Amino acid sequence: MTAIQTIAARASTLSAAGYFDHDSNEVVPSPCVSVCRMSADGSLCEGCFRTINEIRHWSVADDATRRAIWVRLLGRAGAPVPESLHTTEQP
Repeated sequence: MTAIQTIAARASTLSAAGYFDHDSNEVVPSPCVSVCRMSADGSLCEGCFRTINEIRHWSVADDATRRAIWVRLLGRAGAPVPESLHTTEQP
């Protein structure tokens, strides 16, 4: 399975479980797939497609910011964005 397939599958699973729903009481889970390796140019994690700043700020980000990060990283990966994230505002 490629990194893109892995992150797309994680997003799909979390969306189906309701984690991205705006009225959910659950914390938006990290996109980390335990492939913590930065690209050769240092711009993105090769596993979750987050920037180093997004990784650094994840632990203090609110759910709206976390959903926005998910939208951006899925876009970077060229992976489909689940419907539950389509209406996410970009902070």
